[in-house]
Amino acid sequence: MTARPLAVAGRETAGAPLIRAEGLTKRYTVRTRAGRRTLTAVDRVDLSVGAGRIVAVVGESGCGKSTTGRLLLALESPSEGTVTVGGRDVALLSKKELRLLRRDIQPVSQDPYDALNGRMTVERILSEPARVHGVPLGGPGGARTVAELLDLVGLGAAYAQRHPHELSGGQRQRVAIARALALEPKFVVCDEAVSALDVSVQAQVVNLLGRLQRELGLAYLFISHDLALVRYLAHETAVMYLGRVVEQGPTSTLFADPRHPYTQLLLATVPRPRARRQGRDEQRRAAVSAGDLPSPLDRPKGCVFSTRCPLATDRCRAEEPALRPVGGEGRTVACHYAETAEVAA
Repeated sequence: MTARPLAVAGRETAGAPLIRAEGLTKRYTVRTRAGRRTLTAVDRVDLSVGAGRIVAVVGESGCGKSTTGRLLLALESPSEGTVTVGGRDVALLSKKELRLLRRDIQPVSQDPYDALNGRMTVERILSEPARVHGVPLGGPGGARTVAELLDLVGLGAAYAQRHPHELSGGQRQRVAIARALALEPKFVVCDEAVSALDVSVQAQVVNLLGRLQRELGLAYLFISHDLALVRYLAHETAVMYLGRVVEQGPTSTLFADPRHPYTQLLLATVPRPRARRQGRDEQRRAAVSAGDLPSPLDRPKGCVFSTRCPLATDRCRAEEPALRPVGGEGRTVACHYAETAEVAA
């Protein structure tokens, strides 16, 4: 099938990001015993995903990863900042243009057990996107056929007449991935897409995602807490903490030489074979985990990580560090002492 051009493409230049977030901020008003308060879930995030690239977003639960994904999918509107797809500001799109955009950006959610309608057969689930968007199955400008989708994700034609309860967790997630690909999207948000699966099945689904990305030229935002999977799959990685990106850059560079103390903490949780490095990782974990995770309703002044960082100084507690280039290779770090930071004795 001939590749469909981006539905809402603007006057983009060659090599420009497929999707870009600039100054992306999302605030919610929440009720507490003290009254209404503001919770900042995403705070001035700059993020871009190029065509055919995989960008991972990692961090602890509650750091804003999933909210960032929903903002990029235009499922929520930002409080501040912009999201552009193909050079077009999503906030300026008409309802018709926004509907067309839904064909180009698709999600794969975390739980395959809740993502699929148990009353539908797999065939109906996979043909539903075409029906909703009013496009034919197959042919120019149409959606992928059910048979084509099942073949893409490694399921046979016999699965078309089955219901979700007749499938394993891995098979359900393959159906969810197939549904996301039905309208030939260019950008897919995978929000903890394998975390609900058994470890052995996780590897199969991650390999499937990697193969589909290469064969179809897809761009992924891969949201995960599993750093081993991120290291294997992603071209670039952004580390989030309390709604802010504290470090980002090429995955190989970031994993080989993390410069933000929080990134060092996260990577210390990944098992490593060398005893000396494992000892250093234990020191990092002990040094940083001594502090409690702040409430997003009471964000620390200055550096958001200052209450847990053993390297924090008065400057860190008073002055917020900017996300700035460090060491070349496209890596940026939000730490005053990124050139020398090392959370180890």
